[in-house]
Amino acid sequence: MTLHIPRISGIDFAAVGKQLGYLEIEHSDNENDASVIPSPIAVISGGDGPTVLLLAGTHGDEYEGQILLQELIRSVRVDDVAGRLVILPALNISAVREGRRVASVDGVNLNRAMPGRPAGGPAQQIASIVSEELIPMADYVMDIHSGGIASEYVPSAFVYLGPTPELWAEKVAAVSAFNVPYSVAVKPMLKAGSISGAADLAGIPMISTELGGRGTVSLPILNRARAGLRSLLGHWGVLKDEPNPSDVTGTDGPIRWVELTAHSAVHSTMAGLFEPVVSLGQTVSAGDVVARVHSVEELDRLPKDFHSPVDGVVAIVRHPAIVNVGTTLVNIAVDHGTTPPEGNHVPS
Repeated sequence: MTLHIPRISGIDFAAVGKQLGYLEIEHSDNENDASVIPSPIAVISGGDGPTVLLLAGTHGDEYEGQILLQELIRSVRVDDVAGRLVILPALNISAVREGRRVASVDGVNLNRAMPGRPAGGPAQQIASIVSEELIPMADYVMDIHSGGIASEYVPSAFVYLGPTPELWAEKVAAVSAFNVPYSVAVKPMLKAGSISGAADLAGIPMISTELGGRGTVSLPILNRARAGLRSLLGHWGVLKDEPNPSDVTGTDGPIRWVELTAHSAVHSTMAGLFEPVVSLGQTVSAGDVVARVHSVEELDRLPKDFHSPVDGVVAIVRHPAIVNVGTTLVNIAVDHGTTPPEGNHVPS
């Protein structure tokens, strides 16, 4: 028995072993007539067991996941796997090559492009393969993100609430197994066209991450996520002989659950230089000054203070100092402590 997917070159998804290949993304422009953009894929199968789909490089300026999945491809042996790992470490390869959130070839945010279009541009083609071919064959999905160049997050798992009690329970268990300091929860179907939304629509348990950011790699966060990834794959039953999450070294207490809401973002109402007045993970009260913007040209203009809209935790801080009207400066998340929020919500 064989299982081949059109435009995924070199992979028989039914075969046992380690295979390396490409998503062949067709693209024609002024310089190239019907050329192919190759997005790398690895499939490691040890036989019977669950299928886990692992993605990174959905945004090209987010590096921790790319490193983690490259390491996993090189280090995992076929005998280590019960089931099948499908790994795409540089999903939007054009954006990865440029080190940018979206690729200049099409300017499309891949994490807003699901379900995509087979005859569309590069990101639309990738989205179509992920949503129509790869997610449906998976039992579990993980998409590894960080804040990229523009922002920094508390090191966290990132999950959509719901959409059913059963899927929410699976997500909470996966967050516990991954075991990084925070879990950020958001409303169901938060962003149209996201991979998390595509997995929810398919009924497949999925967690994402936000592992720092600032356009660089944090070694402590990378090490924590490195251990957490293998623990999660053990929890999902696809890696043999992985430790229980409670036995992973380097843990520092229970996971703190926070929730981003419609009131979390603090937007600038003037252009200038952003001064963060708070730190990631800091607890704040509604009305506290959390950001300040200084005018560049108007030398006699006083800086403008921006205040927290809610009680909560500083979950995201912008990184570049130059801001404009409408730029998000910080996000304040509601603090649920160590108790996961109720997840059985109706999408809104």
